[in-house]
Amino acid sequence: MTNSPIFAQQLALDDYWQQIGGTVMLPGTNRAADRFVRASFYTHAIPQTADVRIGVASIFSVIRNCSVPYGISTPDQPNIASTRWRTVSDQKNKVYFYESVLTPNTFWLDLKDLDFKPGAPVKKLNLTNEETYNGNAVKSLKTSKPFQFLGLGE
Repeated sequence: MTNSPIFAQQLALDDYWQQIGGTVMLPGTNRAADRFVRASFYTHAIPQTADVRIGVASIFSVIRNCSVPYGISTPDQPNIASTRWRTVSDQKNKVYFYESVLTPNTFWLDLKDLDFKPGAPVKKLNLTNEETYNGNAVKSLKTSKPFQFLGLGE
């Protein structure tokens, strides 16, 4: 959401909306600046908790609130596109949560269950045949070739 407008402008717009107060009114379009303001307000409004389950659920609810609905496109604004994935990173417990807009469930990867040592095989989750995952999906990871970025060659 911070690519357009640039982050400094996002912060300036957010500062303006903080003065209005999110309980009075929040911008509601699918533009990145409006979604940023909503995410900022709700992130600061949700209760702080040490309960991981409540924390992850709270953050996902904020992300859902500022996602662009699936199937929405704005032809004259190519930077606005449907949200396809939502993720939450629990850095303390090293768990990465995923939610696809095409499946009604959340799954996660417990990074403590993965091998990150040099020489360990590269792994990925297949997503080409509408696969659905639930719970800790580490066992569903398949060995794969490393991702090749465009322009870097072989």
